[in-house]
Amino acid sequence: MKITWLGHSCFKIESKGYEIVLDPYDDGYVQGLKPLRVEADEVLCSHGHGDHGAVHVVTLRKGGVSPFRIQKISTYHDDVQGAKRGPNVIHILDDGTCRAAHLGDLGCALTEEQIQALKNVDALMIPVGGFFTIDAGQAKAVADQIRPVVTIPMHYRSDKFGFDVLGTLDEFTALCDNVVKYEGNSLELTKGMPEQTAVLSL
Repeated sequence: MKITWLGHSCFKIESKGYEIVLDPYDDGYVQGLKPLRVEADEVLCSHGHGDHGAVHVVTLRKGGVSPFRIQKISTYHDDVQGAKRGPNVIHILDDGTCRAAHLGDLGCALTEEQIQALKNVDALMIPVGGFFTIDAGQAKAVADQIRPVVTIPMHYRSDKFGFDVLGTLDEFTALCDNVVKYEGNSLELTKGMPEQTAVLSL
């Protein structure tokens, strides 16, 4: 399974020639990121906000056979059961060899049942910037509950991109062991990988 970060919370996940884009952002919604134009076989969104639900920027191919089993978990975009920002959907993608979970704009604590469903995924894409979502400390606690092999932070601010109100990547990685910084924006997810926090770069 190949995981490619396209910026903010948008990822492309590929297995056996089939590609899924998660949470594409619309033009101008994330300061510092160039407009997103990408091809894929499928697109999934955690919620409908412009920085996560821009399905129209993804050109869908036809005829591909998906190797993925997709599980959806309903959560909230805030800590008051969606009263501030609405619902959020977690997606778990399983290609028969590896399982990867994208938490979207998770803004609430997970139930024990939800934790069990996510337990021991091979990769966890998790928001860490706070304000709109869980923050760095909360994200570390969630990752510790789930115990993925690879934790991939997303939805944070750098000096080049992101919302001003978000926390930085360093606030999260300072809490983590085994931080691996990749030169590019992709990693190959395989069984037997060492546990790590994977920092992908655009």
